[in-house]
Amino acid sequence: MQKKVILSVLAASILFFQGCGPRVEKSDVEVPEAKRDEKKLIMHGDTRIDPYYYMNQRDNPDVISYIEKENKYLDNMLKHTESLQEKLFNELTGRIKQDYKSAPYYDNGYYYYYRYEEGGEYPIYCRKKGSMDSEEEVILNVPEMAKDYSFYNVATYDVSTDNKMIAYTVDTLGRRQYRVKIKDLETGEVNDTGIKYCGGRVVWANDNQTIFYTSLHPETLRYESIYKYDVANGEYEEVYYEEDETFYHVSIEKTKDDRYLVISSNSRLSNEIHILDADDPDGEFEIFQPRTEDLRYRVWHDNGRFYVLTNWDAQNFRLMQTDDKNTTKENWSNVIPHRKDVFIEDIDVFDDHLVLQERVKGMRNIKIIDKSTNQEHFIDFPEEAYSAQIGRNPNMDTNILRYTYTSMTTPLTVYDYNMETGDKELIKQQEVMGEFDPGKYKTRRYNATARDGTKIPITLVYKNGIEKDGSNPTKLYGYGSYGASLNPRFNKNYLSLLDRGFVVALAHVRGGQEMGRQWYDDGKLFNKKNTFYDFIDCAEFLIKENYTSPEKFFAKGISAGGLLVGAVANKRPDLFEGIIAKVPFVDVVTTMLDESIPLTTAEYDEWGNPNKKDYYGYMLSYSPYDNVTEQDYPNLLVTSGLHDSQVQYWEPTKWVAKLRDYNTSDNKILLYTNMEAGHGGSPGRIERLREVAMEYAFLIDLANAEPQN
Repeated sequence: MQKKVILSVLAASILFFQGCGPRVEKSDVEVPEAKRDEKKLIMHGDTRIDPYYYMNQRDNPDVISYIEKENKYLDNMLKHTESLQEKLFNELTGRIKQDYKSAPYYDNGYYYYYRYEEGGEYPIYCRKKGSMDSEEEVILNVPEMAKDYSFYNVATYDVSTDNKMIAYTVDTLGRRQYRVKIKDLETGEVNDTGIKYCGGRVVWANDNQTIFYTSLHPETLRYESIYKYDVANGEYEEVYYEEDETFYHVSIEKTKDDRYLVISSNSRLSNEIHILDADDPDGEFEIFQPRTEDLRYRVWHDNGRFYVLTNWDAQNFRLMQTDDKNTTKENWSNVIPHRKDVFIEDIDVFDDHLVLQERVKGMRNIKIIDKSTNQEHFIDFPEEAYSAQIGRNPNMDTNILRYTYTSMTTPLTVYDYNMETGDKELIKQQEVMGEFDPGKYKTRRYNATARDGTKIPITLVYKNGIEKDGSNPTKLYGYGSYGASLNPRFNKNYLSLLDRGFVVALAHVRGGQEMGRQWYDDGKLFNKKNTFYDFIDCAEFLIKENYTSPEKFFAKGISAGGLLVGAVANKRPDLFEGIIAKVPFVDVVTTMLDESIPLTTAEYDEWGNPNKKDYYGYMLSYSPYDNVTEQDYPNLLVTSGLHDSQVQYWEPTKWVAKLRDYNTSDNKILLYTNMEAGHGGSPGRIERLREVAMEYAFLIDLANAEPQN
């Protein structure tokens, strides 16, 4: 059904602009009309008709013109919220500690930290020799480096072992294609190596002369090779190439003790590691353990042995060890056996202690093990719902563990914990400027019962004093893919919603790893629909508990979370008044059939390979773009990045055009495209809040939650 609507000022006022502020008089606003050019897509005897397939032509001026018209349309449709957006932007920026300085960490004779100056968008990376009382040395002045660019992002850096040079990577487009640069920290001279397609990370060998980096394929953006670069003569050489295209991510790092360089080649379900003595950069990398189907492992070196964290006969992973001369798995022995109810996420290794980051019943624990006595204890955490994580610990010869702690009411806090005495020191807590009192807010943890009987955790935060009368505007956020767990964290931006009576909720749906590895397996491939149904069942739980009602309910998802809310919009549009879908992965089948698109072949283990008929049929049954149908859709705000390398801009663009064709309600479907950024939006800490202010204004306006003067 092709439907284009001309909205009069009266219709716009009555049907959409419910809520705040004075109305802005304007002439009729015409919905941008996307040209239809039907293309038949035939696979496995099935024919799909895609009227907007042509939108993948990034260089087509008609496509760019259409996107620009969408941005202008959005500006017009949200024009009445401009004063609210500005108010929100000032609130959001007003909570930022402008002259912020990070918690310093000590590494190889220097204390490293970064800081922001008043009004600064980008960090300044610094160090001090021996003591924080020493003179500051600026190693990367990113605001100065970025001044001639509309987009600028330093991904990572590494300092040579003699502390004289820094290698770093820079993206000036937003597609995560990094250039490698090397700065002499004694003279300030910068060497632009000419390396253009780096994956973002660089590592020094111990000779202070050689760096190793990951190289991307220029079209598919697959992390496919490891190169070494000789700083003195400017020569580079490929030392590893991954031939299997399903192994999508090749990385390089150095062990904590600086003994080995480690290459890891990764698919979704298995990986393979190669190691090389970091003192011998011209040597040959050797296989640690050959790749085996469904075998994953990570390694840490410690005094002649490797600790191995692996899923070998251990769905939730176990910790093993082997000597560094006999590394294949028949030589591995148990340190921590597999446990069905405990998922080992990460470890850290010290001379005298092992530290395990575990997940039990959805919450993280940090366990300390004395290596000489095998005695163990846990760090105590006080709240019902929280997130704790091993921090940055570059030194092995210490009894101090750095870790972070946060909850939805507790700002991110950095602690140093004495593993011998149990004493802890608060090093840094995120500062929230203005009148913030964590005691004014409450966080709760619930379990919703999914339709198959599974208990799905939900974490809530809200301001004290709300009534469970169904009247509270509520934002439900979900992700549920790639085994990425949704952790309860403090977000100071939420205060602008909470102080207006909103409830913010996190749905810990299957597809993450909150409840262990099985939680992930139950939300991917032929189990993917569990993710969508879990989200719907969480929404219905919150309505049943009288936190909210469909007229005050909003959903949000980002990237694969955009797929989640897109599928939910098709299945249960009646549950929500509005949905925000940021850079949403919505054209699942078409994208996964196009191996030229970045990351496609790497995703087969997550979504399935639609070249196989059974996967094709299952993916087609939930793909948001393919399942748009004639029905009443809620209000939608969809965002995109023109240079996005993870979700190509045309997916949300096509989806919006098709939704407008079939939407039978008077609700608005809006598209915003950032013309200068990629998947993560603006890299600047202040500028990125413009988009947050727009999203919040969209929600507050629909909820009529802005107090009237």
